[in-house]
Amino acid sequence: MKTTMVMVLGLAGLCTAPAMAQVKIGFLGTLSGQAADVGRDQADGFMLAVEQGKGKLGGYDVKVIQEDDQMKPDVGMLGLTKLLEREKVDIVTGLTYANVMMALQAKIGASKIPFVGSVSGPSPLAGAQCKPNLFVTSWQSDATAEAMGKYLNDQKVADISIIAPNFLGSKDKVTGLKRFYKGKISNEIYTSLTQLDFSAELSQIGAAKPAGVFGFFPGGQGVSFVRQYQQMGMGKTIPLYSVHTLEPTSLGAIGKVAYGNIVAETWQPSADNAQNKQFVAAYEKKYGRTPTSFAAFSYDAAILIGEALKKIGGKASDSQAFIDAIRTTPFQSVRGDFKFNKNNYPIQNYNIYQVAEGADGKPMFKMLVKNVLASHGDAYAEQCGASK
Repeated sequence: MKTTMVMVLGLAGLCTAPAMAQVKIGFLGTLSGQAADVGRDQADGFMLAVEQGKGKLGGYDVKVIQEDDQMKPDVGMLGLTKLLEREKVDIVTGLTYANVMMALQAKIGASKIPFVGSVSGPSPLAGAQCKPNLFVTSWQSDATAEAMGKYLNDQKVADISIIAPNFLGSKDKVTGLKRFYKGKISNEIYTSLTQLDFSAELSQIGAAKPAGVFGFFPGGQGVSFVRQYQQMGMGKTIPLYSVHTLEPTSLGAIGKVAYGNIVAETWQPSADNAQNKQFVAAYEKKYGRTPTSFAAFSYDAAILIGEALKKIGGKASDSQAFIDAIRTTPFQSVRGDFKFNKNNYPIQNYNIYQVAEGADGKPMFKMLVKNVLASHGDAYAEQCGASK
């Protein structure tokens, strides 16, 4: 009888123990329109990690609810409001473009739940307007251009022209470039975010005859820009130096005309570590294309969230504990070593690559300079007093 009583009490205990709630994750990004390539890669990288976990991150069931901001601040605000107020998500990720992210920054800070962005890294949110609940797994927007600026300076490139779309992300990159590059700026040209014909601007640059051109055009704009740059014959006389313009997927679209172009980045598919090798293989198998940095940093975001959930026992409703865990929990990054600065932006290495023909006859990124900037934080972290 005693044994029976113990079994009954044990079963009763099992019946009354609360089930762990499903963790609700909001993904807010640019998933439609001309700029959708970046947001698509973010979503695919994140969802790959969820699929590998069989619907779990860190061993805990997750539900991912996607909202498309269309690269429009007002649409982004509606999407975020829906995620927070109707869906009552525990955490938000994605955050593709700086113009949208800045429009949402007050609501992000007021929400008190964690946000883990995986592309946009605007300077104001790295500095005085930083948020203790906002993390960025990619880079602060100046940083890759800072790496390129240092390379141009080291190579003693006398003068350059600058061309980029007219939005905050571009302005940050130009600021970063100028922080390290001390040569002459022949001209500085900004286009619209939806422009695909660059013939007039390229003619203007050609007339200036600079020693090099610095360009930044993410997503589909980058394919159009590089193609036209080469079609106008500029690549034969004026080297192109770029950031976030040539990605593995765009190389396939552009082909051999991209050979010789020089890029700055903190990650490429060839990164030599076990986590990256399995990620690239799994991504290519699932999606039939090589991952971009946008996909890689979103995969990192998912892995980080999973490790943080482990640390707090899956109790995502405890937002402060969740935030603290994201800030302090180590995770396996596709970049190898990874850590957050005091402003919750990365400290990481930046490299210089050149587009060249790979052993398989296809375009690839060949390492030119490893760690042109090593263990590099951003210029704004000291202005941030948010992290404790």
